[in-house]
Amino acid sequence: MKPCFLACLLLILLFPAADRPAAAHGIRYSTGTGGIVVKAFFDDNRPAAEMFVSIFAPGREDRFQSGKTDKNGRFAFFPDRAGTWEILVYDRMGHRLQIKVPVDKGLRLQESVEPDGLERYLKILLGLGIIAVIFFSLWLLNKIRGKPEKPS
Repeated sequence: MKPCFLACLLLILLFPAADRPAAAHGIRYSTGTGGIVVKAFFDDNRPAAEMFVSIFAPGREDRFQSGKTDKNGRFAFFPDRAGTWEILVYDRMGHRLQIKVPVDKGLRLQESVEPDGLERYLKILLGLGIIAVIFFSLWLLNKIRGKPEKPS
């Protein structure tokens, strides 16, 4: 009686799994094309490899996706709605890139987003301007106070 009971129990338990490989959890996959790829790189054209990435969907406060760039400075995402997506690429040493990517109703890149290179020169000019204002302010402050006369 006991061997017959065990054999029946074994058949009942194994029968549903007979048509697929044994696994604790099944995982399936599919491949496809599409999505949006962004390549981040430094001013000297070296890839911004292994940098942190945060992607924010239009109209949402929470992060849509996060991860890291690959060794070539690339990452991809698949938008689920049209609008302007915000992408933040950063590391823990102060490098930071923030871009806005327009996505159309077909969930494709609306227009190619290319840096114009002018932004870098504007930052340099702004920095030099701030330094000039600081030195001019110190010079003016010194002039207003007047220099003490040296005894003769």
